[in-house]
Amino acid sequence: MKKVTKAIFPVAGLGTRFLPATKSIPKEIMTLVDRPLIQYAIDEARAAGIKEFIFVTSRGKGALEDYFDHSPVLEQELRKKGKDKLLEVLKTTNMDSGAIAYIRQHKALGLGHAVWCARRLLDPKEPFAVILPDDVIAAEKPCLQQMVEAYEELGATGSMVASMEVPADKVSAYGVLDVKDDMGSTVSVKGMVEKPAPGTEPSNLAVIGRYILDPAVMKNLNQMKSGAGGEIQLTDAIADEIGTERGVYGYRFAGQRFDCGSKAGFLQATISFGLSREDLRDELQEYLDELSAVRAAAQ
Repeated sequence: MKKVTKAIFPVAGLGTRFLPATKSIPKEIMTLVDRPLIQYAIDEARAAGIKEFIFVTSRGKGALEDYFDHSPVLEQELRKKGKDKLLEVLKTTNMDSGAIAYIRQHKALGLGHAVWCARRLLDPKEPFAVILPDDVIAAEKPCLQQMVEAYEELGATGSMVASMEVPADKVSAYGVLDVKDDMGSTVSVKGMVEKPAPGTEPSNLAVIGRYILDPAVMKNLNQMKSGAGGEIQLTDAIADEIGTERGVYGYRFAGQRFDCGSKAGFLQATISFGLSREDLRDELQEYLDELSAVRAAAQ
């Protein structure tokens, strides 16, 4: 059985929705409570057994590369002051030499193109994962780990996408699955539509930013076919696998997804993750209660 040991992280976007903050720092370094978005993605990948991490970046992402480097001066200072807990936290941000690679996407031609940029670092016979750091998923068992386990139960063949049900008025913002067989957490797929026009969607089961892909998907991306918005869509390359002996599956993950690519989603995630922390919960909840009381009185 082929193991999923490599993951691609497409992080070449400019993060324009978060300007002016992203003028000087990559969006992926923006802090959710006390960890940058990219750390949540890395931790999830590690929990799923990922050993090699491939970042598809662009100009101006130097801070992202520096984040995963060792910081001997800072480590020495923490060690000298006996701050062992902080030292352990810092170590989780370090990546071993050779475990991480950076590839440049020189033109913003879509998510499919970003994934294609990493083709030479993949084994042409092994499946690989794709993680979009903008999608932060709070779950008892990390989302990608859930998917890897389900993928192995299927025999580790074909491609699998994370999915969740979304409200009807939001479906057109997603890639949507047309379900063939519903097996509970896992569904087999007979079609995929990228950002369907309102009223034309085959279901409300939307594709979320976690993928386990058969290497054949990379061959499909080699064709460089333009899709929605004139971009090379990853969804289209996955859809080309429908009907093959490999097949495509959707996986309804257990957890709550936050769209941290939007300001509202980022703020919602900050509150939710803050309330889940024992060291922050009481003070934050007290503030929220006071804020609610003030708003109620004003009405």
